[in-house]
Amino acid sequence: MAVKAPWLGFLLLVSLWGLSAPALLLRRLREHIQNFQESSSLNPGFGLSQDHVAVPKQGWLEQPLDPFNASDRRTFLQRYWVNDRHRAGQDAPVFLHLGGEGSLGPGSVMAGHPVALAPPWGALVISLEHRFYGLSMPSGGLDMGQLRYLSSRHALADVASARQALSRLLNVSSSSPWICFGGSYAGSLATWTRLKFPHLVFAAVASSAPLSAVLDFYAYNEVVARSLTQVAIGGSQECLAAASAAFAEVERLLRAGPAAQAVLREELGACGSLDLTEDQGELLGALQALVGGTVQYDGQAGAPLSVRQLCGLLLGNSGNRSRSTPYLGLRRAVQIVLRSMGQRCLSFSRAETVAQLRTTEPQVSGVGDRQWLYQTCTEFGFYVTCEGPQCPFSQLPALPSHLDLCEQVFGLSAASVAQAVAQTNSYYGGQTPGATQVLYVNGDTDPWHVLSVTQDLGPSEPALLIPSASHCFDMAPMRPSDSPSLRLGRQREKKKEETSKGNCRRKLELSREICSQLGRPRKHLIVKTQRK
Repeated sequence: MAVKAPWLGFLLLVSLWGLSAPALLLRRLREHIQNFQESSSLNPGFGLSQDHVAVPKQGWLEQPLDPFNASDRRTFLQRYWVNDRHRAGQDAPVFLHLGGEGSLGPGSVMAGHPVALAPPWGALVISLEHRFYGLSMPSGGLDMGQLRYLSSRHALADVASARQALSRLLNVSSSSPWICFGGSYAGSLATWTRLKFPHLVFAAVASSAPLSAVLDFYAYNEVVARSLTQVAIGGSQECLAAASAAFAEVERLLRAGPAAQAVLREELGACGSLDLTEDQGELLGALQALVGGTVQYDGQAGAPLSVRQLCGLLLGNSGNRSRSTPYLGLRRAVQIVLRSMGQRCLSFSRAETVAQLRTTEPQVSGVGDRQWLYQTCTEFGFYVTCEGPQCPFSQLPALPSHLDLCEQVFGLSAASVAQAVAQTNSYYGGQTPGATQVLYVNGDTDPWHVLSVTQDLGPSEPALLIPSASHCFDMAPMRPSDSPSLRLGRQREKKKEETSKGNCRRKLELSREICSQLGRPRKHLIVKTQRK
């Protein structure tokens, strides 16, 4: 039985969607998976031995609220964690694990990819919580006047400032290379840190990083559909057809009138009525998020369902198939997910969602829903729709529904959101950022990989696409149940790291100039050779 450790959080499995009711469901799913993995981390069978569970050091940095205005003297406290148990000396490498749109606990420096690499490199491991999330909250609440200081650009300025301050506080040598790690949005931040501050950060590892901002993210559900057909993870063409049939039945019942809607509400365990068209769209979106979340987190510890299990339900493989229907399988899937997450019913009220997101009081814990919605409205979009020809679900909710949320909560027009997305891609370069010495790692099951880098951009911009792997799966500790493809991907990374560690003169992604500057091989991290 796993020991409960609510303070231990090492893996940021973020949903990233804009915050409609469907996205809120997906983010609750993310919280559930993270909490499960937190409580399981003290179990040696999960991947951590008992000598890894000593509580790391917590610290606070005083950071400028507005780093772009030297005359503004306001500051806030930004939290960080330190694990120095593997540190080999003053000039050891520093692995900096960046936080994303949620709280960051001590587990961020106790398990996962950076910590797994720390012993052979004698590295110091640090994690940095993102401003406006977790306990790194400026005073003054979350009104629009305060949220203007929340953006990826502000976060990058914090990383640069923290890098310099922590070097002094922790007595890090000027010759020590700093390597940024991050998953999902934080993976994008790791890439952009290397892009904007190459003199401060030597290299970066970006896992499942959506580098391209996009207003209408219809490709998300196209990948979901494709993943439902992947035989390697339990999918099939029949499973995809069954999913489409289940959603068609839900839409039929919604159109059939109040009596049928009442039956649907009872059968799906819905919290509210289905009288309003906007709530019907939110229900369909919540069901999409349930299926999408199953794909996005397939095979991960704590996920209520895998693709194999979902397909089994939709196809009636778990019982009397002659009496089963895809719709019945979808109902069972909803029950399993709600029960697993401890939710009483399936929530989809648009009015309740808007009211919740308008609250300006910061939450001490959680994923920061209002903050992330603001970032999607002012930087990224990421609004998942089902308007593409290959989408098996309902076309509701459509893009205008997502954009209306920016207007209802923040007073931001659809035109301003579209302009912000374009500016983000212009500023960072989208899927061709031009940052050298960055390793991009993705799984082809993960719907977010289509916004990342999946092919080598150059000798010092390698990419690794792991078959049948889901969102940020490579960042988690190794488990006996990991798929063969994930193990192979990790072995490839490890082999390349070991090869580079032994001989810096070989044809690796680092140039000879950098090798000569670094001197001893242990002073640098080579994450991957260029693929032949």
